[in-house]
Amino acid sequence: MAAETAEQPDAWRRLLAGTGPDGASGVDRAAALVRERSPRFVLLAARGSSDHAALYAKYLVEIRLGLPAGLVSPSTLTAYGARPDLRDVLLIAVSQSGGSPDLLHCVRTAREQGALTVAVTNDAGSAPAAAASAHVDLLAGPERAVAATKSYTAQLLALYLLLERVRGGTGAATRALPDLADAVLARDDEVRHLSARYRFAERLLTTGRGYSYPTAREAALKLMETAYVSAQAFSGADLLHGPLALVDPLVPVLAVVSPGAGGDAMAPVLESLTARNADVLRIGGDGPGFGLPAAPAEELAPLLEILPLQMLARHVAVARGGDPDAPRGLRKVTETL
Repeated sequence: MAAETAEQPDAWRRLLAGTGPDGASGVDRAAALVRERSPRFVLLAARGSSDHAALYAKYLVEIRLGLPAGLVSPSTLTAYGARPDLRDVLLIAVSQSGGSPDLLHCVRTAREQGALTVAVTNDAGSAPAAAASAHVDLLAGPERAVAATKSYTAQLLALYLLLERVRGGTGAATRALPDLADAVLARDDEVRHLSARYRFAERLLTTGRGYSYPTAREAALKLMETAYVSAQAFSGADLLHGPLALVDPLVPVLAVVSPGAGGDAMAPVLESLTARNADVLRIGGDGPGFGLPAAPAEELAPLLEILPLQMLARHVAVARGGDPDAPRGLRKVTETL
């Protein structure tokens, strides 16, 4: 996990280098098909960490493309056999391995029902890649750790590039990201020091708004699967609607607060947490907590935000005597129907 976390800047460089006309990533071909079909609605299908990347894409679609978007419930197609009318719909299936049978079923069914389908995976030879109308290759290289790190951020970057191409952009702002990531990952000792605060935590909350909400969800998953901390993720808005009652000084909160509209919307959340004497670690921006270098744009901040949280999960797992490379009862590919 440590090695693959450290590989992320190079994985991003590889993906960026492979994007362009006839590039190995396939981003431009997929974007051209989307522009040609001009869908009126976007559906995203994913599981696990990929589901958080899909949620990030949902924000991009609604904010930057101005299209309605939704997350698929695969069981409606698999367990219940639903066959919705998907004409004028773009379905994007996001899977690191491409090995999930239910995601493959979603792609096949969606295409049969009239949707344009794009698979985003780290394996050009995967079944969803073959079944979809177009494939976007993450080019992240083999990922052996059970906890996804480089494949997750490669998904974020690939989805951003795809949707940016659809709207006619060049994605030039992404070129600065690998160097910024190098700077964040160089602070591993700082994160290891912070991890001591959570060595004995039984419960923990993560929160964020806007583009940072998927980061909060991914951080909670990383802590659960590697360090066995009972971590719950809430959007900042939802946290104020009841779950705030869970918060006390013994329940730490990781708040993802990067500059921009999402970070501004977190102000009343942080005020409420302070009023409850919560133990809050702020991730993002240059404020108190673990500050981050300014991302080229708010919508690119999630690629940097998750890096210290990946490192934190690994350090907490080790401090608690666990092995983040061998989580109990978990495998790299989870097969669901």
